[in-house]
Amino acid sequence: MALIITDECINCDVCEPECPNGAISQGEEIYVIDPARCTECVGHFDRPQCIEVCPLECIHTDPDFPEDYDTLHRKFTELAAADTGRI
Repeated sequence: MALIITDECINCDVCEPECPNGAISQGEEIYVIDPARCTECVGHFDRPQCIEVCPLECIHTDPDFPEDYDTLHRKFTELAAADTGRI
């Protein structure tokens, strides 16, 4: 599943730089996660880094974007290829 930041977010800025896929950005009121870029850090780390650093534990799986490990890994591969210009 992609991740989502809940409205408990206090905009502390610690999650955004931790995302290896650039999926986290400042939204209108709180940080948001782009589900098209979120791989839950599959391909980079064992655990989602944004969850690891969030002081309020306000980042959770997004039930609107159910994805298994294989889907997340495929997305990681596609993002890596696009970022290096190989597609």
